Amino acid sequence: MTGPEKRAGHKRRNDPGTGNQRPQSRRHRPTLDGARLTAYDVLDGVSSRAAYANLLLPQLLRERQLEPRDAAFATQLAYGTLRATGTLDAVLTTLVSRPLAELDPKVLDLLRLGAYQLIDLRVPAHAAVDTTVALTRAIVGTGASGLVNAVLRKVAAGGDRAAWVAALAPADADARLTLTTDHPRWIVEAWREALADDAEVEAALLADDAAPEVHLVARHVDRDELATDSGGEPGPWSPHAVRLHGGDPGKLAAVRSGAAAVQDEGSQLATLALVRAPLEGPDARWLDMCAGPGGKAGLLAAVRPAGVHLTAADRSEHRAELVRGALAGADDVEVLVADGTAPSWPAGSFDRVLLDAPCTGLGALRRRPEVRWRRTAADVEPLAELQRQLLDSALASVRPGGVVAYVTCSPHTAETVAIVDAVAGRDDVEVLPVAPLFPEVPGIERGEHAQLWPHRHGTDAMFMALLRRTR
Repeated sequence: MTGPEKRAGHKRRNDPGTGNQRPQSRRHRPTLDGARLTAYDVLDGVSSRAAYANLLLPQLLRERQLEPRDAAFATQLAYGTLRATGTLDAVLTTLVSRPLAELDPKVLDLLRLGAYQLIDLRVPAHAAVDTTVALTRAIVGTGASGLVNAVLRKVAAGGDRAAWVAALAPADADARLTLTTDHPRWIVEAWREALADDAEVEAALLADDAAPEVHLVARHVDRDELATDSGGEPGPWSPHAVRLHGGDPGKLAAVRSGAAAVQDEGSQLATLALVRAPLEGPDARWLDMCAGPGGKAGLLAAVRPAGVHLTAADRSEHRAELVRGALAGADDVEVLVADGTAPSWPAGSFDRVLLDAPCTGLGALRRRPEVRWRRTAADVEPLAELQRQLLDSALASVRPGGVVAYVTCSPHTAETVAIVDAVAGRDDVEVLPVAPLFPEVPGIERGEHAQLWPHRHGTDAMFMALLRRTR
């Protein structure tokens, strides 16, 4: 590389790539593009503090009170850049003379923000480059702005995403999909394994990149009334779901009162799988074993028959407190701080047990764009071991004749089918088919289990299995 970028590669005292230059205090920043600055601050929060974009961005938008158009652009920039991180880094790697990991993280976030505008949004080069250079000058310093200017001009010269994918020349189909759909290769391979039809893989991956609708659950309010009041429409699968096409759900009276809540329709179906499962014997005690933050417990409390006692447990005091909030006002419920792998209740205490197991969260990539790059393949096996322990504990917690619903927000085979298969051969466990409980939902079958997909159902990719304890 030549010019300003190469000169910036020499490690000087104020080299912007080493992080040694003192950034300007935000208190003394000049007036900057509010949408782009907000998007950058989200990227910085994710990379420097491991923040979650879906929590940080709404907070910043409330604080800064951007105009609706600017707020929408900030959202598009932040989420889009986070989703496209892998592809953007593949492009930038060809243009920066040293490993990206050696750059000041702030400079790297700014390069990604500018490159995303050029490659995916086709923002005119002068606008994308000039505004990003101005941000760099204010946030990091003048020296870094020269590097950013040089690199982004080369990004612009390379064309749009299609041109860059062609230039990067992926070696095979899965390598191409990593660039065209913004997923690391290990996730592409996992989706291919989980889907029966290879032709669906690209559609499933692309669905992760689409902005999701907000779904509401009507817990203590009529669903049609909620749809009318919210301006949404009834969900196609859950009798409690409403799908919104815009607006702030936090402003709805039903949400503020707790009569309704934000909950993906797939999570509602996973909860209803436990409720609809055929049971042998009494039906008086239910357990939500990993209940935090309380969405599924809230729906269980709302739909249970009269006389059913609900216990909700979580090992985290903070998450247990969130569950208490979700169950506020409900009768005949208790919330415990308890580790599901070493439960405090006697064996066989419950008739129905919901195990919404901790997982990679790969089924909700639409809502958490940074997770695809934050998670790695190495995360799967430790979580799978925890899932196996929790499922063994859940089966011990249910009485003979009772039912366990095993649920994960992931389609990864190692977190889903493999976990259930590990216990399905036991002589005290019977696998119950899930699809017959949801005849209105097409394309849900995954063997005897059920798998929802964003591209098929417009929901998160929830997995559901039902197991009956036989003795």
